[in-house]
Amino acid sequence: MTNAELLEKLFEGNPRAVARAITKVENGAESASDIMKEVFLKTGNATVIGITGAPGAGKSSLVDKLAMFYKNRGEKIGIIAVDPSSPFSGGAILGDRIRMSALGVDKNVFIRSMATRGNLGGLSRSTVDAVAILDAAGFNKIIVETVGVGQDEVEIVKTADVSIVVLVPGMGDDIQAIKAGIMEIGDVFVINKADREGVLRTEKELEALLTLAMRPDFWNPPIIKTIATENKGIEELDVAITSYNEFQKSGKGSLERRSQIAKWRLLELVRERLLSDLMSKNGTAEIFDKLALEIAEKKTNPYSAVEEILK
Repeated sequence: MTNAELLEKLFEGNPRAVARAITKVENGAESASDIMKEVFLKTGNATVIGITGAPGAGKSSLVDKLAMFYKNRGEKIGIIAVDPSSPFSGGAILGDRIRMSALGVDKNVFIRSMATRGNLGGLSRSTVDAVAILDAAGFNKIIVETVGVGQDEVEIVKTADVSIVVLVPGMGDDIQAIKAGIMEIGDVFVINKADREGVLRTEKELEALLTLAMRPDFWNPPIIKTIATENKGIEELDVAITSYNEFQKSGKGSLERRSQIAKWRLLELVRERLLSDLMSKNGTAEIFDKLALEIAEKKTNPYSAVEEILK
């Protein structure tokens, strides 16, 4: 299939074309750059919702129910589940998305697992490109569920229009949130598993913490209580997502935020291209292997090795 044929089917919303385009981007195929040039012109119509939080907070269940809510409303939903990478194959470890099996068979729902590829921020650059592909393919809502490592989840803001932080009562999430800097990135806070003991305490602590962190856009993040497994609180969550999205579009900070995201993407692309150009030069791979062995044997150090490579 030529690029032109792939793009034509992609813009029609063909799921196979969408999957193929994401694979090309993820694997760094030669045609990936040409695909993304065309895709970028068709973006900007979808609402991108980022969902992050500590492991065990029930993010997958929340994504499942939120996607079902939008599907029942007649919208097309794309879900990107960012999983930890296998240290050996580089692929996503949790690739089967067992909890979302009911959604996977629906023609208006597209689910894709992607690996972090070692990115500490929980998002690889190809995830941002995958979001753009789904946007161009006509999906109304794109939900990005991140790894949930807590400390490094702040990168979600670089790709999401609305960032949701999921907490659960009784897990010491208040202290974890301060450490992670998650307070600054949450546009909406969800206390999931709200039938558990300690939900009021968690809510009060969260309210107190939010009064300490004044946001530059003066948005006051709402706190929504949900029980995802019982489908409770999903409608209220949708209202909170919509209200922040409208607030953001009406404010002056919208262009500034988009400009900062564009700057980050440029830096990522330049960094990737420079590294790719360096590695493709004759003999560079052999030099890397030789220097890695010397570092392992303590014959040299990584800093001197870098200088030698750059020469």
